[in-house]
Amino acid sequence: MNGMIKKTTFLVLSFLIMSCGNSKEEKEEKEENKETSTSEVVQPVETVLTAEQQKALNPDEVIQRLKDGNLRFVSNDRTLRNHSAQIRNSINSQFPKAVILSCLDSRVPVEDVFDQGIGDIFVARIAGNFANTDILGSMEFACSASGSKVILVLGHEHCGAIRHAIMNTELGNITSMLANIRPAIDLVTDFEGERVATNQDFVHEVCVSNIKNTINYIRNNSPILKKMEENPDSLKIIGAVYNMSTGEVEFIE
Repeated sequence: MNGMIKKTTFLVLSFLIMSCGNSKEEKEEKEENKETSTSEVVQPVETVLTAEQQKALNPDEVIQRLKDGNLRFVSNDRTLRNHSAQIRNSINSQFPKAVILSCLDSRVPVEDVFDQGIGDIFVARIAGNFANTDILGSMEFACSASGSKVILVLGHEHCGAIRHAIMNTELGNITSMLANIRPAIDLVTDFEGERVATNQDFVHEVCVSNIKNTINYIRNNSPILKKMEENPDSLKIIGAVYNMSTGEVEFIE
């Protein structure tokens, strides 16, 4: 009986000793992992673009930053930002590097698509991403008064405004709005498929045509922006298409 008690006591003590050892090892491992993870923590960006930083950029560098930002968006590796700090740091001034004319579509989150933060870009939005007098005035403010180096006209796949322009939809003020897009349909002259809104290939061609037509409108109707674009270090006006299936932006060269 005594032998059995001793044997049981020995087993219990052995188990406790092993448990303590494991706990110590696990604690040391957790501390080591904690130190490793702490050293790899990326601090969120708190600063905003300054006048000096904006001035140092040229249009090609701005375009490359937009392309790099889109790559981060597609790979789900967007920049960590402290938006509260950026808000406070941008109260007194702003020096965005680009102005982007986008469609109204809620599925095109422009700042996210290019991984840009507060104070980085101007964004103008209108269904069908066309330009008018008010949009031109906004662009002139962004570039001539505030120093932006790039105007990007951003269309997107599966655009409802493009489809309804093709369908010749008439409804309230939507009728006059779509009239701004319809010229792009007529400019697609070499398309051999069905010229209908259910043909995504045709919708894509009209989307690209509308982007190019909008760029021409900007150049033809804003002497200020046209003059600025004559200096390649001052301004570039370009277009791109956002792919809603992949998140990728295809720049129109």
